[in-house]
Amino acid sequence: IVEAESAPPEYIYDALMAPPVEAVPRAYTLDEIRYSPELRDRMPRIDLNTVTFDLGSWDIAPDQYDRLAPIADGIKRALSRNPDEVFLIEGHTDATGNDDDNLSLSDRRAEAVSIILTDHFQIPPENLATQGYGSQQLKVQTQAAERANRRVTVRRITPLLQQGQAAGGPAPR
Repeated sequence: IVEAESAPPEYIYDALMAPPVEAVPRAYTLDEIRYSPELRDRMPRIDLNTVTFDLGSWDIAPDQYDRLAPIADGIKRALSRNPDEVFLIEGHTDATGNDDDNLSLSDRRAEAVSIILTDHFQIPPENLATQGYGSQQLKVQTQAAERANRRVTVRRITPLLQQGQAAGGPAPR
């Protein structure tokens, strides 16, 4: 896990390009990756702790966009080496609120970061997949409102993906 706030750009790129931390016995579909924490955890992740969200919000103010520049630069560098790389943008909430609302809110947080990476930093949308996890993966174990839990994480998932699957496309059934 790399904390974006304190990581030099080279650490961010290295985390994005690192091989799986555990052997990958086969290729997986995007849905399998999205819904298996154990599988996702085989790839290093970057916590975008430079951007956190207000309670109940998925808004990122334009004056915060540049806080995403180090991750955007790392993704662009990775794409220059392999234009088929796929990155999973994961949204999270704190434990307040109900589960359904938190899942929706976390989806919107992931999508908000994806849109900024696409619109502001020109990352091709086909290289980004998004998924919200609500309060399933708290960074700080508390049931109270906790800003550190209202976050987005990014990881490269290309090494896990099924062979021949279109980058960012729907997972085959």
